Formats: sequence, C-alpha cells, structure tokens
Amino acid sequence: MTMSEQNTLDPGIIEQAAIALRTAAETRAPIPPLRDSLSGGGVAGAYAVQELNTRHALASGRRLVGRKIGLTSRAVQKQLGVDQPDYGMLFADMDVPEGEPIGLGRVIQPKVEAEIAIVVGRDLLQPDLTIAELIRAVEYVVPAIEVVDSRIANWDIRILDTIADNASSGLFVLGAVPRKLDGLDLRACGMVMECRGEPVSVGAGVACLGSPISASLWLARVMAREGRPLLAGDVLLSGALGPMATVAAGDVVEARINGVGTVKAAFAS
Repeated sequence: MTMSEQNTLDPGIIEQAAIALRTAAETRAPIPPLRDSLSGGGVAGAYAVQELNTRHALASGRRLVGRKIGLTSRAVQKQLGVDQPDYGMLFADMDVPEGEPIGLGRVIQPKVEAEIAIVVGRDLLQPDLTIAELIRAVEYVVPAIEVVDSRIANWDIRILDTIADNASSGLFVLGAVPRKLDGLDLRACGMVMECRGEPVSVGAGVACLGSPISASLWLARVMAREGRPLLAGDVLLSGALGPMATVAAGDVVEARINGVGTVKAAFAS
C-alpha cells in the first residue's frame, strides 16, 4: 500500500484533488470526500495526491522533520471503517512547543490522539531494515499528542480520503523529557488521555500494530522504499495508543504514558 504501486489515475485528477486539499487548508473550508474521484487509482493514486502536495510544500519552503503512521490502532480503524495503516509527512510548522496554546484558527475540525514519538539518531536508508537496526537507531522516545485534522467535511473519510489528505495530519506536541529505550517495553506502556481532567481515551502500546516498534519498522521500510527515508533527527509518530477524541476551545488535554512520561496540549479559548 504505497505510492510506488501502479497508479492509473489521470494526472489532471491528481492535481485537481491536490489543489482542492491545499485550498481547503488555506481557507479553513472543508471539502466533500475525494474517494469517488480517486477510486480509479486506488491507494497508489491517493498517495500520488499526497506526494504532489508534499512537493508543493517543500517548494514553498516548508521543512520535512518526520513522518506519522496512522490507523495503527484497531479502535481507530474501526472508527474510520478501515483495516490498514497509512502514513503522512510531518513539517516543522506542525510542531507546537508544549505549553504554547493552540489557536483553533490553525485547524479545521481537530481531534487528539496520544502516541509515542520516536526520534531517530541515524539515517534509515534500507528498505529491508531489521528490527535490531531500528532499535539501535532510536535516539530516544517522548510522549506525544497528535492533533489530527481533516480537510474533508465532517470527517466523512475512508482510506483514500485520509491518504490523499496527508493521513489527516494537523499539528503535534512532543513531551520535553526524552527517555532512552533501555529497559522500556513499549508494548506494555499503558496510556490515559484526559481532557479537562476527565478520561477521554485509554490504551496501550500493544494497540499500535502490536508494538510502536513494529509500527515504526513498517513505516521506516516503506519510507526507504519510497525514496523519502527517515533521517537522523527525524520525528516518527508511531500511531495512536487508543481512540481519538474531539477537542474544543479552552480544552487542556493531558496524556500519561507509563514509563514514557506526560505531555499536555492546551487549546486557546
């Protein structure tokens, strides 16, 4: 399920979809689902749309600082009616320092997910990367809150919509206290995410394709194969540990992940 698979979509359709998504992001006006127009190209066609907008972003001066893997949690897959993961790009302007209020004008219809973020310490260039090589490459992990967003109206998305829309990415907040992998079993890390002090999502590392490390290996291999490998210093959002939750102005969201730490995201009133 990658963009290098055979894409049979007309380039005009790909460009039209890419422009529609960019316009929606710029104007904060969501658009109807794209899946019908993209159905002829399947998953590869949807990734072609994402890639076109990635190139446009880079040409506009945005800086690529990592990747995200989406739809790793069975709970989230069930929410969206899909049965496979996807990936998207993380840019420097999506990074929100912990403690900085997030203005809702930066997003359209935000939801939040608690994740474990992996920061890699060396380039991951091999499409046949092994689990041992990946573990050796992990510089540290931190807790993260991903603010997912959709340019598709009412979150009426299926797999083609979310892939084209950069895996429904928005912003991300990383915890500021790094943890080494030594002695950490990411599968067993339990997570509780609270909003205004009330639990809104619970989960564990095992919900993320069996382990955040397994999910990260999948992503690192795919990115190497697609010619956008993860490089030293890149952030890898390894997938939701539990269901996503909606947020509103004034909300403060806190995620606690056993052994990994705590991270907060505050939304401006």
